[in-house]
Amino acid sequence: MKAYIISKYSKNEKLQLVDVPKPDIGENQILVEIRATGINQLDNKLKYGEFKLLLPYKFPLILGHDFSGVVTKIGSKVHRFKVGDEVFARPADFHIGTFAEYIAVNENDVALKPQNLSMEEAASVPLVALTVWQAFVGQAKLEKGQKVFIQAGSGGVGIIAIQLAKYMGATVATTASASSFDLVKSLGADVVIDYKTQDFETILKDYDLVLNSQDERTLNKSLRILKPGGKVVSISGPPDTTFAKELNLSWFMKIIISVLSRKVRKQAKLRNVDYSFLFMQANGKQLSKIGKLIETDIIKPVVDKVFPFEEINEAMSYVASGHAKGKVVVKVR
Repeated sequence: MKAYIISKYSKNEKLQLVDVPKPDIGENQILVEIRATGINQLDNKLKYGEFKLLLPYKFPLILGHDFSGVVTKIGSKVHRFKVGDEVFARPADFHIGTFAEYIAVNENDVALKPQNLSMEEAASVPLVALTVWQAFVGQAKLEKGQKVFIQAGSGGVGIIAIQLAKYMGATVATTASASSFDLVKSLGADVVIDYKTQDFETILKDYDLVLNSQDERTLNKSLRILKPGGKVVSISGPPDTTFAKELNLSWFMKIIISVLSRKVRKQAKLRNVDYSFLFMQANGKQLSKIGKLIETDIIKPVVDKVFPFEEINEAMSYVASGHAKGKVVVKVR
C-alpha cells in the first residue's frame, strides 16, 4: 500500500511517499481502507520532534491521527463491526498512521461514521471532537448556565467546542479575526472578541472555564478572567503532574514536568482556580456519542479545504500556517 513516512524528526524535510506492506490485524482489530484523513497541528508537532520525550515513536513513522473509511477485514474477537461498515476514528497513540491507504485499529477506538457526513467531513471530526468532549464532559464537567471562554473559535477545536458548550447550556465567549465573526456567531458564540484589536482580559470577567489552546502569555491572562473556583483546561501545555502520573512516566520526566508546570500551578493556586492539562485519548464509545450529536445536527463539522493524497505535504504546510478556518482534510481515495 501507499503511505507517507518520516525517517527522522525535522521541520524542513517533507513526508516521503513509499510502498509498505498492508498491515496485519490482531484478534481485536479491524482493517480499514482509508478514504480520508484529517490533518492536525499534532501531526506537525510530532514531525518536528516536540513530543519525542513523551511519545518516543520508532522510525520510519507513518503520521496521521484522524480517518474515515470502510472496514475490509475483522479480527476473530471483533463484535462491534463487520466488513463493509463505514467508520471513523482517532487511533490510539503508538497506533497512529492514517496518512496511508489502510490502517489496522483496535475496535474500541472506532465508531460508525455519521450517516449525514461525507467521508471528508467525517475525517475532520475525531481528534478535535474527542479533545473537546474530554475537556468539557470529562475534566471540567461543564454545567448549564456556566460561562466558558474558548480561544481561537474558528480553529478545528474551537468550532466543535463552541457547539458542544452551547448544547450543554453554557454562555460562550471566543476570540477570532474579524473575517471569522460570522462563522463563530453562526456556531453559537455569544461574545466574540477580535484578537487583533481587542484584549480579552479587559472584556471578560468571572468566567467558570477556559479552554486554553494558545501560548503561555494567553494562558496567564486566562487565569485572571476566572472566578474563584474556576477552571482552566489546557490542550497546549504545559503538562502537569497528574498527566505525568497517568502516563506512568519515569521519575526523571515527572520532575521535568513538575518544573515546567510549577509557575502556572502556583499562579492558579494564588487565584484559587484549578489548572489541568489534557492530552486526549482515543475512545470509540465517546466518538459514538459525538456521532449521534452530529446526526441530529447539534454539532456540524466545518471543513476549510480538501487536498488530494498527492498534496499531503502542502496540506501539512497549510495547517502549520494557522490560517485554516475549520479542519483541513486529505482525500486518500
